[in-house]
Amino acid sequence: MDKNKNKKYEEDKSGIDSNTVGVYRTAATVKGGRRFSFSAMIVCGDRKGRVGLGYGKANQVPNAIEKAQKKAKREMREFPLTGTTIPHEVTGRFGACTVRLVPASPGTGVIAGAAVRAVLDLLGVQDCLSKAYGSTNNKNLTKAVIDGLQQLRSRETIERLRKVTIDKTHTETSHEKTPVAVDVSTNEENISEEVTA
Repeated sequence: MDKNKNKKYEEDKSGIDSNTVGVYRTAATVKGGRRFSFSAMIVCGDRKGRVGLGYGKANQVPNAIEKAQKKAKREMREFPLTGTTIPHEVTGRFGACTVRLVPASPGTGVIAGAAVRAVLDLLGVQDCLSKAYGSTNNKNLTKAVIDGLQQLRSRETIERLRKVTIDKTHTETSHEKTPVAVDVSTNEENISEEVTA
């Protein structure tokens, strides 16, 4: 079974999407030969700031995926977002894996590998830079991303805890800017005047 071809998005009626990070096969050698079992890692999210990670094991692939999906939905937690990015830079760690997440300006996109992107996409992050150090195991990467997300704090939360006023960051101000509307009719009139002259 090809591990890289299992990244499929699924959507249920509650508006929660899920992405299969990987399906893994293990073999136990017993008296009669080999006994296979399967495990799956699933990420669930609503693309509105909530995401969860689930891991399930079973004797059949569909059962393992179903178990992982149920666990991921139970583990879903809310994380603060600033527009389409994260509020500030964080570093998540799990085992030998370290993932650094950096907020980005609108239009940057998610610059990340498959495992990190799976979590950020389902969280609702559209602009973010990331860098992975150490282990590149997909299981460890996704857990490291979740660890990093748990460190996120909104500006309002930090102000309340520290009892200080914090200025808005460049990222916050860039995400608050709205696109300027251009009057097309005026431009067309100006162009036609230039052509006739």
